[in-house]
Parts: sequence; C-alpha cells; structure tokens
Amino acid sequence: MSKTLKLPVESLKLNVDLSGFDLQDVPRVPDGILGQPRAQSALEFGVAMPNPGYNIYVMGEPGLGRLSMITHHLDALAQTLPAPSSYAYVDNFENPREPVAVELPPEHGQILSKDIEKLIDNILATFPSAFESPTYQQKKTSIERYFNQRYNSAIDLVDKKALSYHIALFREGEQITFAPIRDSKTLDEDQFAQLPPAEREVFHKQVEELEDYLSEVLLELPQWRRAMAERIKQLDNETISQAIEPLFLELNDKYQNIDDVITFLEEIKKNLANTIADYLMPGRPLEAGENTAKRQVLTELYMPNVLVDNKLENGAPVIFESHPTYQNLFGRIEYVSEQGTLVTNYRRICSGSLHRANGGYLILDAEKLLTYPFVWQGLKRALKSGRIEIESPYSDLSINTVTLKPEVIPLNVKVILVGSQEIYYLIQEQDSEFNEIFRILADFDDHIPRTNATMHQFAMLMSRQARDSGARPLTQGAIEALIEHSCRLSENQHHFSAHVNDSLDIIGEANLFCKQASGEQIDRSHIEQALRAREHRNGRLSEILLEEIMDGTVLIDTEGEATGKINGLTVLEVGNSSFGAPARITATVYPGSRGIVDIEREAELGQAFHSKGVLILTGYLGHTYAQQFPLAISASIAIEQSYGYIDGDSASLAELCCLISALTRTPIKQSFALTGSINQYGEVQAVGGINEKIEGFFRLCYARGLSGEHGVIIPAANKRNLMLKQEVIDAVEKGLFSIYAVSSVDETLELLTGQLAGTEDSAGNYPENSINYKAICRLKEISDMANADDDKGEEGGSV
Repeated sequence: MSKTLKLPVESLKLNVDLSGFDLQDVPRVPDGILGQPRAQSALEFGVAMPNPGYNIYVMGEPGLGRLSMITHHLDALAQTLPAPSSYAYVDNFENPREPVAVELPPEHGQILSKDIEKLIDNILATFPSAFESPTYQQKKTSIERYFNQRYNSAIDLVDKKALSYHIALFREGEQITFAPIRDSKTLDEDQFAQLPPAEREVFHKQVEELEDYLSEVLLELPQWRRAMAERIKQLDNETISQAIEPLFLELNDKYQNIDDVITFLEEIKKNLANTIADYLMPGRPLEAGENTAKRQVLTELYMPNVLVDNKLENGAPVIFESHPTYQNLFGRIEYVSEQGTLVTNYRRICSGSLHRANGGYLILDAEKLLTYPFVWQGLKRALKSGRIEIESPYSDLSINTVTLKPEVIPLNVKVILVGSQEIYYLIQEQDSEFNEIFRILADFDDHIPRTNATMHQFAMLMSRQARDSGARPLTQGAIEALIEHSCRLSENQHHFSAHVNDSLDIIGEANLFCKQASGEQIDRSHIEQALRAREHRNGRLSEILLEEIMDGTVLIDTEGEATGKINGLTVLEVGNSSFGAPARITATVYPGSRGIVDIEREAELGQAFHSKGVLILTGYLGHTYAQQFPLAISASIAIEQSYGYIDGDSASLAELCCLISALTRTPIKQSFALTGSINQYGEVQAVGGINEKIEGFFRLCYARGLSGEHGVIIPAANKRNLMLKQEVIDAVEKGLFSIYAVSSVDETLELLTGQLAGTEDSAGNYPENSINYKAICRLKEISDMANADDDKGEEGGSV
C-alpha cells in the first residue's frame, strides 16, 4: 500500500513552462484587473451607473493590489471623460461672511486669476491719475467755486452790516473776527482798551448782533457743504465709472458665456467706487511701499481664490486621499492672528479631496475613514445632499470656530471605499444607511485561477512593473519563477496568489542582485536568490528552534519506534514570516470513564478549532470501535513543550494515531511526521500550510542525516497544494525522503506502524492481530473493568 500512497516527484511542485507563450508584447499595459472578473464587472457597473447611491466598496485583504489596480483602471477610464468644472471663491461684498462660489469651465481658474491680476494692475495705473486730469480738476473747481461764491456772498452781507456799525470783519480761514473802526483805522487791542467803557459796551452789543446775523446768513452752510460733497462724490463716481469702463469691456466680452464670472465682474464694478475713494484718491505723494500696500488691498478684495482648476487633457479626476481627516476631505478655513485676534477671509478657504475629485472619482481607505471623528457622518451627508459644505466639524459641539460660511458647491463624485471584509460587514451592521449609499460591492478574491490567459496577464504585469520601476528586463525564466512563487503563496498549483504586491517586491529585490552580478536581464537565478535572501533575513527563529531540537532541548525523535508518541507538524507565524516545525504529540490511556482530556484546553492554551479537533476523536472511537459495548476510556493528549496558544485542527489525525498507538500498545515509527484533520468517520481532510510543514520536518531530518526512511504523511486532498522547495524535491528524487498522501485513518496507521489496520468483514469483525482488532479488544477490556467496578459498588451498597 505504501507504494501507491507515495507521491511521485513530478507532483511535488508545479513547473511552469512559458515557452509556448508570445511574450513579445509584455510591455503593453494589461487590460482590466488581473484575475478579478467579478470585482472588475462590479467596478465597471458601479462606475457606469449614473444614479445617486451607486458608490463602490472594494472588499479584499490588504496586499492584493486593490488600490493600484483600481487606480490604474480608473485612470484609463477617466481619460475618456470630459474634465469637470473648476471652482473659485470670491468675496461677497454685501456679506463678507458668506463668500460666493464661482463655477468656471476647465482650465479657467488660473486664467481668471491672471485677468483679475491684470485688472488690478490697470486700476493702480489708472488711479489716482484719473483724478489729476484737467477735465476732472476743472469740474471739481467749478463745484468748489460755486460753494465758495455762496459762502462769500453770505459773508459779504455781514461785512456790509458791520461797516454800517463802523466795525471791520476779518477772515482767517474758517474763523471770523470783528474789530472797531475809528477815523478809518482799525483799532488793535491796546487801542480798544483805551476807549471809554460806554463805547466798548456798545461795540460788544454790536458784535453780538453781527454774530447772530452771521449765524442767520450761514444757517444753510452745512447743507451747502453736503451738496458740494455729494456733487464731488458724484463727480468722482462718474470719473471712476468712465475710467474703469474700458477696463471691463474686454473682460465682459471674454466671459460673456460664463454667468458666474459676469456677475462677479459687475459686483467688482459696484464695489470699486468705494474702494478707490478709500484707497486710491489723490491727497498726498506716494510713500515708499504704499503702492504695494494698495495692491495688497485690491488683491484681498478682488483676486479669486481658486479651489480647483481641472485640466482639459486630464479628463475626469481620480483622487486617492491617503489621510482622510475632516479638513483634508471637506476643506478648511485658515486663520491669521492680527493683534491677538484670529481673523480670516474668503482667500483663506482651502480645498479638500472632495473638491479635487468633484466630477470624477475619490478613492478612500475604509479603515482610515472610520478612524477620524466626524468624517463618516460628513461624507454620508455630502453624498446624500449632493453638495460640499466647508464648515468646522466642531460647530455642533458649541465650539465656535467658524467665521465664514462659504456658499455650497454642487457635488457629483463617485466614491470608492477600499477595505477588508470585516470592515464591510461591520459598517453594514452598524449603519442602516450604508447600503443606500454604497450599493456596489466589488469583491476581490485572494487567489486567481491559473489559466493561459491569466499567466499571460501576469507576465505582462510583472514586465510592466520592471519597466516602470527602472529595473532590468525580466527573462522568461524569471517570469516562470515568479508564477511558481505566486502559486506557492496561494498554496495551490492551479491558482496564483492575488497578493501581487509580493511578486512586485521580489522584482525590486532581484534587480539588486542582478546589478551586483552585472547582469543585463533579471533571470530565474536572481529571483531564487532574492527568495533565499528573504528567507534568510526572516529565518532567525526557525534556526533557533532547529538548534534546540538538535541539542536535545526540544525532544523530537526521527529514528526508531515509540508507543504513544508521534511527530505532528505545525506552522509558526511571527510577524510577516511563517515557518514549519515538528512538534511531539503524546497520549496516555488508562482505565476509567473520564474521556479524552485535551491538556492544551485544560491549560487554556488550546483554542476553539484545536479543541473541536480533539472532541472529534471521541466520535471516531465510538463509531469505529464501540458499537457492541459502551465507550469507557480515560486518556490524555498533549502537544509537548508547547507554551503558546494552539489553534487549528490539523493535528487531529496525528493525535488520533498517537491515541490508538497508546491504546493498542503499538509502536509508531518516529521517522515519520504527519498532518491532517479528520472527521468522525475517519476521513482525512485538507489542512493549510502544507509546504512549510513538510519543509520544517525535512530541515530537521536533513540536519540529522537523511536515511531514506524519513517521510511526511499529508492528506490526499492537499496534493494540489504542494509547491515544495527544490532541496526537498531533490531528496525525494534520490529516495532519501518520502511524501505520502492518505485519505483515511487506516491508511495512516499502516504507514506509521507497518502493521495491518484491518477491515471489517460482513459480521463487523476485524482480523485478529490487526490494529483495529487490538483497539476493540482493549476498549472492551476497559469497558468490562468499568462494569465490574460498577457491579462491585452496587454489591457493597446492598450490604
């Protein structure tokens, strides 16, 4: 039987041969997403669906290359779509707290900025020069002359009346004073003091009368001044309007089809009158730096704040936000400190990823999205309302940090969330609105069927990566080695691993070895060298464990026979590295009815799946051996020298064989190690990590010296998972090491013991001296002992 169970050399590894493939066109970019037809179909449908709510959740484990594949797919698609509108914020002159959004055609954001900058230059060149023209000065002088004439006429009336009182009137600017006249001469203060008191008294009364009259004739003076100021202001406005009209003619003609810009230009024209009057009127010579200050004022008032300016040649935007905080996603308002006070304006509004992706696609990491506060609720609100609001997320918490309320911008974006299966089902369970917003699931498989088409796509992808990363070209042998390694990662000869990033990393590592060897192309030898170097870097723990086994610290036998002892196979995972290692399993059997005790579970080291595997043993024993009598047994099973948590049921086959060995006192060959799980009917089931497990036992046997008796027993269902290293295959080919594939417990027992397991005859009996026969006899003996103890107990009770 052992010959039929021994696996041939050619079944131990997939050897890829691409000699029949045309790899001349490998630099061409592959079409679609490698080996993910389901995910690609869902992605294409979600992208094409224009209705709201058809956003996409891309589900798969990290390392599958989801992000790069999706980005590449969307980049190609986006080139065929029109570029979306650009957006800018401008000042709202009536309410500066609510800046106005201006929608522009693509590439017009910077164009508008340059035009407004040119307009500002023209305004500075026009003013205050426009107020220095002869026409303006003449009209202004005429207005002032009219006022002065009315003022002078009123003063003349007072002057005439004063002369009738022999009093002189003096004007010093706006100040009017009176002095007495004697003998046609004006008296000074000293002369006035020498006059008789009666005359001085008369003079004072007359001055009071004149002052009253002056107040009467100048009663309308404030009104005259207001009228003059209004006429001058009207003149200024007319002058400004006439001066700036030519500046806007070209702009109005250029932007006549863009309503938002035309409205913006009209608002600038309205506001310029006040701005020019405040900052650009003549009055004093320009001081050093004043022109710069005036330019800054105009810039702060009129220069548009371009949030996003899409390029026509880029098509629709594809944005990946790697750090989706609230501000990075929805935009933010910045502040500056002026004299200890935080101030802001429309020019300090900053765009977010939603603005840049508007009209295209936004890719987000689902786990990071859920990490930051307020982001998930804000994203849902934006997608459901179809608009982007720039606001502080803390406003609902009564923390007043918002001084601006910018006008909302219409939102039309397709959001692609990239996350794991656990996060998808978590959001689905916790948020009832999730399925309404993300209706499309693009499910990435963790493996890719190995077909001629997918191998060709894989070769194209690897070659493109080598070209794009600046690495040397890949030979056919290198691509074959990469495919074989990918199949090893997937633990299946018929599938690639979907973790293509690992293969891409190997290309970079192999390129280094190729450079060091002065090679012109990356060959199979360089790929294999990179894999060996990676294993060596991560192999410290496996070497330490092998040393401990070799020096006897960890007890593992690879020669001779032993009862109740067997070599199981385990996989240890530490960080990103995993390696196989043998582990001794022991079992003891003694009379009693305690059942099978799993020492790992009792010590709280055995996890759920391992405990389940041990519990199945009782079912197998009862079904196979205890059909004619009650199953009464006490046994203990342990994985020796194991001090960490143990999970998985891959040791259940070894534990059962070890238990039967202890039960029947049949020795087991220690030159074997085995792995596999069983069901209650004794059928051997597939397990994971099969290659690492075989190679772990092989390393120990190789270190101690291969004798030709060493071997590993695996489930027959795992034959398709074999992708062993070349040193193992070479040893098998030389007959120094063997690998057996079994389907049942009986086949396994015969390999381990060299004895017949035994098959039931029509009467349900096993052949004498067979292992199964010994097991039934031993279990019946224990059962009889238990019954005898029960009977003895009953007799003692009756006495």
